[in-house]
Amino acid sequence: MSSLAQRLFDTGCVQFGTFTLKSGLTSPIYVDLRLLVSDPPLLREVARTMAERAQTLTFDRIAAIPYAGLPIGTALSLEMGRPLIYPRQRVKAHGTQRIIEGKFEAGETALVVDDLITQGASKVEAIAPLEEAGLTVTDVLVLINRGQGGARELAQMGYKLHAIFHLTDILENLRASGRITPVQHADTLRYLGNTGPSTDSKPKT
Repeated sequence: MSSLAQRLFDTGCVQFGTFTLKSGLTSPIYVDLRLLVSDPPLLREVARTMAERAQTLTFDRIAAIPYAGLPIGTALSLEMGRPLIYPRQRVKAHGTQRIIEGKFEAGETALVVDDLITQGASKVEAIAPLEEAGLTVTDVLVLINRGQGGARELAQMGYKLHAIFHLTDILENLRASGRITPVQHADTLRYLGNTGPSTDSKPKT
């Protein structure tokens, strides 16, 4: 796990600076897991690690959230040999006009997969069309939990979050391996504490 955290940093998936997140928050750290598609061995390792967690859950299909979650979901599908579906962000005005791509049956359980979570709103938004189509969703699996309220928000809606990493664990690993300075480590922890003193519980890694 420590090796995977360091590889994410070395590949540029974890960066430090000043960034504006989708949520509108300004962050001294940015996690860009879209870069995984350019490093197949790393993407495979991510899929294998997430598969270990997914094997403990009960589901019929993987439902990956576009865009960053779709390559991870595809790799996880191949790793586990489990079918993949995904909700479209926009319905096409031509063709089948499906809101959900892939085959499924109403009543099946979908494991929602994404790259990371900051707050829960975008996950709930992606889950909505799945449930409207008759699928059951109980679990959400991500690679990284930023620890800024996402797990709590999902729990309030009846969903359980599973994360391979908590962001604070990655920070500690990078500090210990000398990839970031103690000042960067402290500043980022201070930011996370100020913006998200959530009750999210860290996953065991």
